[in-house]
Amino acid sequence: MATGRNHRPATRSRGIPEATVARLPLYLRALTALSERSVPTVSSEELAAAAGVNSAKLRKDFSYLGSYGTRGVGYDVEYLVYQISRELGLTQDWPVVIVGIGNLGAALANYGGFASRGFRVAALIDADPTMAGRPVAGIPVQHTDELEKIISDNGVSIGVISTPAGAAQQVCERLIAAGVTSILNFAPTVLSVPDGVDVRKVDLSIELQILAFHEQRKAGEEAEAANRKGPDGDMSAVMPA
Repeated sequence: MATGRNHRPATRSRGIPEATVARLPLYLRALTALSERSVPTVSSEELAAAAGVNSAKLRKDFSYLGSYGTRGVGYDVEYLVYQISRELGLTQDWPVVIVGIGNLGAALANYGGFASRGFRVAALIDADPTMAGRPVAGIPVQHTDELEKIISDNGVSIGVISTPAGAAQQVCERLIAAGVTSILNFAPTVLSVPDGVDVRKVDLSIELQILAFHEQRKAGEEAEAANRKGPDGDMSAVMPA
């Protein structure tokens, strides 16, 4: 099985827009669910609804893959699963290291979806010496002193950072110096990286704050609607005499 060290996804060289790349995992998730139910074909409308996009956008995205479906039949589910998996680089084994095995890091280590999606947790790494050797999700935690050797021995090109914010940049720099070229950052900070290194940031607090904004707006709209109706539930409060 090939590792991720010398294999880079082909999306950029083929000119697939980043927005399309961001939607491919949504299509793959919906298609995988259909495959598990032994559904042989799916229309663009059905797949778009399952992925949460409109069908015109889906058809445009698939045109970049060279997949146009069959009129009156739709898309072959199994073929699309393979095609999107190949485009995303998921038909090979990608070893991943997780650095920072606190509550979040341990939860990521225990996530069962990595293996089924082409990722193998090669190592768990933490700066706390008391964590060394302790098994998490069946994998013994290793000390950060071993980080460079672990990356070299396992051919790792993807690193996950789930450390406190203050340690994240230093960990990031060590990962990059050791050969990691893609980083998934869960630490609540912005990482500075050189050209050629891809960073995806997952900030749960920001997502919650955005949801709080929408909740506040909905509450305001409901209050405004109630005021328009007046105390008796009609529009007398805002209607002229």
